[in-house]
Amino acid sequence: MTTGTLVMGLVAAVFTLTGVVLLARLRAPALSARKTYAFRMIGIMALSGGIVLAFSAAATHRWSIAP
Repeated sequence: MTTGTLVMGLVAAVFTLTGVVLLARLRAPALSARKTYAFRMIGIMALSGGIVLAFSAAATHRWSIAP
């Protein structure tokens, strides 16, 4: 595994975990409308960005070991 692929995988994991945590925080009943909107938008963007980056890291890894 190359260093670039490893870094992409770690960043993808951080983005995905951040998105999941922010979306899970939406279950709290005492959030203001602003926090709800911010957590929802940032959570969805971080989660989707992490998933796309993970797919990209996997593809990069496959291409780097292909003959």
